[in-house]
Amino acid sequence: MALPPSPSASETVPRSEAPAHRPLFAILTRLVAALCLTAMFACVKIASTRGVHVLESVFYRQLTGLALMIPIAFAGAGIAVLKTSRPWTHAARMVVGLTGMTLNFLSFTLLPIAEATAIGFMVPIVATLLSVILLSEAVGLHRWAAIALGLVGVVIVIQPGDGHIPLNGALVALAGVGVTAWVSILIRKLGETEKSVTTMFWFSLTSLFPLGIAMLFVGQAHDLGTWGIIALISVFGAAAQLAITSSLRFAPISVVLPMDYSSLIWAALIGYLIWDRWPVQATWFGAPLIIGSGLYIVWREHRLSRPPRQSVQPT
Repeated sequence: MALPPSPSASETVPRSEAPAHRPLFAILTRLVAALCLTAMFACVKIASTRGVHVLESVFYRQLTGLALMIPIAFAGAGIAVLKTSRPWTHAARMVVGLTGMTLNFLSFTLLPIAEATAIGFMVPIVATLLSVILLSEAVGLHRWAAIALGLVGVVIVIQPGDGHIPLNGALVALAGVGVTAWVSILIRKLGETEKSVTTMFWFSLTSLFPLGIAMLFVGQAHDLGTWGIIALISVFGAAAQLAITSSLRFAPISVVLPMDYSSLIWAALIGYLIWDRWPVQATWFGAPLIIGSGLYIVWREHRLSRPPRQSVQPT
């Protein structure tokens, strides 16, 4: 499962504040974010079995996200932070981001939750590939090797021809990975001029227009229990968004990002408790390869992005 692309800490923290460095709190908060996202996807999967269209789930998730962004903006730099001079770039981010979110939601309705989660871990690997294609970034031998290792892990998880997971579900999940990775590239470009809260606000707001039109065709009445599950999708999604932002206030992304991979543990437990299904053996073999390659790519990019140390001349 891919967590939403995370903004840098400098983009989420108001300029006037200098939050304390609290790595343990940040790590625990990020673990909560991973749990909340896994619970959200589990609710999406449950809702689909009760007749909720995937676009309904996405609509209510985005509606809650918009309601969350406004108080966050006021608590930070104020409503002025929502102003933008790049509306068309935000529109492109909305189209790509909404497509990725819909594919990710759909993949969890088609696949066992642990397998969908494991495939979602490919996002940083595919994002590295896209950075070569779209941004002409140089990728060295180390990261190419990590990419190859991650692809091997995906093949092990999917096991083409084995039939342990639906092929159409695997293809939807892989498409979701590709589009989500593309989103991370767009967010990186927007981050050159926009704060993260600006990007998230305009994504939530603009996405409601096409989703509102879609709701005219797919929206429907549900029983009270189903509405409760839809409400949980929104609550868990909002809680995850807040936890992700909070974790970056108290520690750099290189510290908290490895916690995202705990979602496979949550997915395995939820899959067993709700659907009485443990991940198949291939998932436990392939997922560590995907996780390891993703972590190595993140570590390598972090290491290469650090400015070189200046040598001190003896006096």
